[in-house]
Amino acid sequence: MSADPRILLLPVLPLRDVVVFPHMAVPLFVGRERSVAALEAAFDRPAKDILVVAQVNARTNDPAAPDMFDVGCVATVGQILRLPDGTVKVLVEGRRRAKILRFVDQSPYLSAEVQILDAAEEVVPESDDLESLRVEARQAFEAYLKVSRRVPQEVLASVAQIEEPGQLADTMAAHVGFKIAERQELLTLAPPVTRLKRLVELIRAESETLAAESRIRKRPQPGTGARSGQTPPPGDAAQNAEAAEADEFKNELEELGRQIEDKELPDEARQKLEREFKKLRSMNPMSAEAGVVRTYIDWVLSLPWLHNSEDKLNVTEASDILDADHYGLDKPKQRILEYLAVQQLRGEVGRGPVLCLVGPPGVGKTSLAKSVARAIGREFVRLSLGGVRDEAEIRGHRRTYVGALPGKIIHALKRAGTSNPVILLDEVDKMSMDFRGDPSAALLEVLDPEQNDSFVDHYIDLDYDLSKVLFITTANNLGAIPWALQDRLEIIELGGYTEQDKRQIGRKYLVPRQITENGLQDVDVQFSDEALATLIQGYTREAGVRNLERQIGAVCRKVATEHLKAKEDKRSWRIDAAEVKRLLGVERFRNQDSEKTDRIGVTNGLAVTSVGGDLLLVEVALVPGKGRMTLTGKLGDVMKESVEAAMSYVRSRAHQLGLGKEFYQKVDLHVHFPEGAIPKDGPSAGIAITTALVSALTQLPVRHDVAMTGEITLRGRVLPIGGLKEKVIAAHRAGIKRVLFPKENERDVEEIPQDVRDAIELIPVEHADQVLRQALRLENANAFLIEPAGYTRDYLGIFEEVPDTVAH
Repeated sequence: MSADPRILLLPVLPLRDVVVFPHMAVPLFVGRERSVAALEAAFDRPAKDILVVAQVNARTNDPAAPDMFDVGCVATVGQILRLPDGTVKVLVEGRRRAKILRFVDQSPYLSAEVQILDAAEEVVPESDDLESLRVEARQAFEAYLKVSRRVPQEVLASVAQIEEPGQLADTMAAHVGFKIAERQELLTLAPPVTRLKRLVELIRAESETLAAESRIRKRPQPGTGARSGQTPPPGDAAQNAEAAEADEFKNELEELGRQIEDKELPDEARQKLEREFKKLRSMNPMSAEAGVVRTYIDWVLSLPWLHNSEDKLNVTEASDILDADHYGLDKPKQRILEYLAVQQLRGEVGRGPVLCLVGPPGVGKTSLAKSVARAIGREFVRLSLGGVRDEAEIRGHRRTYVGALPGKIIHALKRAGTSNPVILLDEVDKMSMDFRGDPSAALLEVLDPEQNDSFVDHYIDLDYDLSKVLFITTANNLGAIPWALQDRLEIIELGGYTEQDKRQIGRKYLVPRQITENGLQDVDVQFSDEALATLIQGYTREAGVRNLERQIGAVCRKVATEHLKAKEDKRSWRIDAAEVKRLLGVERFRNQDSEKTDRIGVTNGLAVTSVGGDLLLVEVALVPGKGRMTLTGKLGDVMKESVEAAMSYVRSRAHQLGLGKEFYQKVDLHVHFPEGAIPKDGPSAGIAITTALVSALTQLPVRHDVAMTGEITLRGRVLPIGGLKEKVIAAHRAGIKRVLFPKENERDVEEIPQDVRDAIELIPVEHADQVLRQALRLENANAFLIEPAGYTRDYLGIFEEVPDTVAH
């Protein structure tokens, strides 16, 4: 590689039938794998530069060095957009000419060592000859525009502003329909004046060709005419087609003008539409710019600027609708009714907080938003934000881009047909950001009631009032929502359902719906409580009821099949637990009960997952060794630190636990969390880990009917945790009789369903000593955190005689 700054090594993008000039922005669709790899490599470069070069033969699919011209254009890679069909849309802007010195195959793309041709150009001194050449070129270009219908007249105005001869030549060459060989010839000519002179010759020749073709089309053919009864000559047919097309365009303009006049629009929107309509009337209907302007006018006219639906503000009716559609969810429904009550007193639904329903899948977040829309009589539109990475999907694309369209918010308003719908922004926690921007940042303006009355979509480019829209968002994971966006939301958490809730939902909503959907409405099908309990415990494991409905549907489908196969006309089916197992086969999940007997080194912890609460076993085994500790179970960093903190606490309490001072140097400990394929993290297993360690070291069994959750400090303090409701529900489902939880979480006990609280003894704890007294079987212990008379144990040589101690 030369040290000459004009010598560069660049990725190569071969083009079919396209020659890119400097000062020219071109949208391209790229499908070849090597070309896509070259684009990605160029985008990662600091200058984002790439060499675009035309192919000698456009049919060559995998071009090599002989298949490409030796002069190309160094361009800058702009936006890259991957399309659903696998191709890539990219905007490249030409910068400088470059001559290819040699090709370099850098898998998976082709590179080339090039020499910049324009870099050493001297400034052309001003002279009378140069000015005459500029005038001559502009006149030739203007004459070409008169005979060509492919170039908008607006291009002439931009050309008139260019003085530099090289840039003037490149700009005009980019708009004239030359053949590939002629365009490549102009690209190869580096001297600006020489290039401009050759361009004038080619433009004049192209203009003469187009004028001759036009005269031939208009010339009547001998022996033909209207009186002969034969087909009219080609020239007349073309003229008639053009006249008919002009009349059709004129009629469309008249209809468009009436729509603009009749449409209720804000003053700003009306003025903008009138300007765009005036511009459209002066355009050639076949030009690309006319299509862009027409599409823009259609979009502005399709929006419901001043059209609002009438609200039904009746809290009593809304409460009945919410109760009819959803079982439970008392807290979310109460908050929604409070919101509607305030709006009823105000007389209209105005500005207010944006509700964010957070909870595991299948608990009814989306259907709750639908019920809100039905309760207040508004249109409902759902926008899924899962996987959105482009800011333009929220704000839209600017009209300067090819194929630009408005964003999702404007699309939703068009679908709703009113300016005050209920818009559900679903899965707001699934958005992410990349080089195309941060869509969550674009939502800040949309969801902020203080500024969304003048929301501007990049495509529409007009202020749109979103203050009357009722936005509701949903998420599974609150931590995945950026804090700036959380600040604009009122968080309402939806916890998982208890087994009793699921039975009620199944009986009242899911079973009747699945019976109807599977064509059994004329057949007497009844599900017993035992059948629903079996489906819940043995075939589903979730916080919501989505899989429960699927399993009920599976039972109904099998009943429908057997009903049609039955020789006798059986009109009644009773589905009990045995019938469920016969129809669905072996249960998918074992009942996650706690251990049936007390065990040493095994503790019932509690965790919260994406599907609600779950029982988390902690196992500790020890063998003679030298103090090595092994952790298994696919643990995160926080949980690994919890194990270390628990071990440090045990070592600090060795005296009170009856352990030798150097006990940890005589054994190897293995801490394991079963179901090792499932990732686990978080600090709330701290006291469960501590209990398991103490049980293994002291050989005292852990009560099998006790579960616990809480973070532990080095001093043994038990710190608060999250998700207490879900954890206690999981403990109840597993048959646990007693749950130990941090005392600071007592404020969360009221959220736990009453039937669960009645079945489980909830014990708040502040220190690990309390946990150990409640969790371990101490009946046969000589001394344990009490005032002992002294005792001696001999187990793996790690215990020694302990003097009298004082309880802490």
